[in-house]
Amino acid sequence: MEYEIHPAVTDAADDIADMEIRGAATIADAAAAALGEQAVASTAETPAAFQAEMRTAARELHETRPTAVSLPNALRYVLRGMEGDTVSELRASVVASVDEFRRELDQAQDNLGQIGANRLRDGDTIMTHCHSTDALSCVRHALDDGKELSAIVKETRPRKQGHITARQLREWGVPVTLIVDNAARRYLDDTDHVLVGADAIAADGSVINKIGTSGLAVNARERGVPIMVAAQTLKLHPGTMTGHTVEIEMRDEEEILPDDKRAEIGDVTVENPAFDVTPPRYVDAIVTERGQFPPESIVTLMRELFGDQHGGEPWER
Repeated sequence: MEYEIHPAVTDAADDIADMEIRGAATIADAAAAALGEQAVASTAETPAAFQAEMRTAARELHETRPTAVSLPNALRYVLRGMEGDTVSELRASVVASVDEFRRELDQAQDNLGQIGANRLRDGDTIMTHCHSTDALSCVRHALDDGKELSAIVKETRPRKQGHITARQLREWGVPVTLIVDNAARRYLDDTDHVLVGADAIAADGSVINKIGTSGLAVNARERGVPIMVAAQTLKLHPGTMTGHTVEIEMRDEEEILPDDKRAEIGDVTVENPAFDVTPPRYVDAIVTERGQFPPESIVTLMRELFGDQHGGEPWER
């Protein structure tokens, strides 16, 4: 049966897929808000129809970014809070779950930033990769504490998300040196902390983040520069507790090789993985709103938050 999907859902799905909406927390917030819009606008006449409609909307959102685990975690939160015997009760429960989720999400990043700021010292130089609002929250709180910081920002190809980070840091008055990705090793000797975010964290403490993170982490470890990962618990991947492998998204070839350039070069195979996996041995600390953890112990937090993972996803039932 076909269900009418609210434009807020289709617009959010398109913007997430096109990376107009980016950053795990922002993606999760947009997805939850879109489900709330779907619930409010629903004209379903029966509880079963309402539930099916919500699951259909959630599936459309879920299919946009398979690696951004914050997205399915947001959908899980909202759909598992969907309760009631009537359409009115179900709608109210969804709206309440969305409001609660967004409120906790907003507080989580602030709490994480306060914890992460404690790892940064006055006068430190950080190196960043990609753009992470969680990582920047640590910087913001360190600045609020009166610490002076400077930053070496990798531009992060192919989409140059580092430019967003550089702009934000300059707005805060942080001195920024922007470098090409391949120059990272050269500048690690001038770096006190590598500070990155995460799109997902596996049960063994592996960090799934923008492609290039793992190479940076290996070089940083060899140089003795500590690597701090700032990640809300929303980014923990509960499926990995049962052996699920995190899917690495392959993005459009044209981000690397536009059609006009392909015609000049000739017939070549282009691969554009969006993320890579950094093993836990290269990470010094994972900072969350629940505290900071060595990567090997993150599974304890994951079990506390999600319990044992059994049964299908709520949007598949």
